[in-house]
Amino acid sequence: MTPTGNRHPFDALTPDAVLDALSAIGQHGDGRLTALNSFENRVYQAHLESGEVVVLKFYRPGRWSEAQIIEEHQLAHELAAAEVPAVAPLSIGGQTLHRHGDFLFSVSPRRGGRRPELDDLDVLEWIGRFLGRLHTVGAQHAFVQRPALDIAQFGFEPRDWLLRHHIIPPESERLWRDTLDRALDAVSAAFDRVGDVATLRLHGDCHPGNILWTPSELPGGGPHFVDLDDARMGPAVQDLWMLLGGDRAQQTRQLGALVDGYEEFRAFDRRELALIEPLRTLRLIHYSAWLARRWDDPIFPINFPWFGTPAYWNEQALWLAQQVDAMAAAPLVV
Repeated sequence: MTPTGNRHPFDALTPDAVLDALSAIGQHGDGRLTALNSFENRVYQAHLESGEVVVLKFYRPGRWSEAQIIEEHQLAHELAAAEVPAVAPLSIGGQTLHRHGDFLFSVSPRRGGRRPELDDLDVLEWIGRFLGRLHTVGAQHAFVQRPALDIAQFGFEPRDWLLRHHIIPPESERLWRDTLDRALDAVSAAFDRVGDVATLRLHGDCHPGNILWTPSELPGGGPHFVDLDDARMGPAVQDLWMLLGGDRAQQTRQLGALVDGYEEFRAFDRRELALIEPLRTLRLIHYSAWLARRWDDPIFPINFPWFGTPAYWNEQALWLAQQVDAMAAAPLVV
């Protein structure tokens, strides 16, 4: 795969354009602007003339509608109102979502922190309490505009898109397609065995890099989320499994600590443990399509140079085959 060579919409986000967007909503920067790490959107830290430091998030054009972004903001403000530590966008002029030129953007207070120490079971239990509180708020209402995290959106749709756009090299396509179809059959069978489980508004992308930790001795110390960009409806276990690592015994201990903390605030349906490997499989499929869909953005070929080669797709087929075996094994038990 090669970039298209066309200018990407984000190319228009020069420092002057970012500062102009701030000024247009009455927030005046002092000229200090730092680009923060983000692939999906463009995120900047700006110092204001008032002395405050804020974070601007420019949403990728065409990904979410205004209504879908506002649902994200509403969840963030519900969490803040319930004193759940998540950073909500500022309301400026009565609005949390603003438009400048072709871009939608929000402004949030800066909140620092570091990655949590996930080998510490006490930390995992604390994060479990945090997620239990987050899900208690998330279960109070449903998303109406945002799509769900399910096999249709994360399995069949990305598969069909990749095939329709001829993304997979011919020499790798049959192996990848056949293995993926076996994996999707196993995912469907797993969801059928589990039956109906409750869905709620999730963080949706709860990997360690999306949780920031501040020292517990500080006011408001502990874990917090700074971004709900991937929030969707889905089963509660989706926000737990990406925090697990290591062998089965290690994952069992980690999961036990998470669930112990979680259940201080909200009951956890143990049937959802059988969905961990199916959800991991769906994430693998969705991730490949996500990379392919973003290939016209210049930062993607730079940061993912290995993507799209026959070796990449052969490796994906191997991982999917391993997931078929993993889904056939007994689920974790806590």
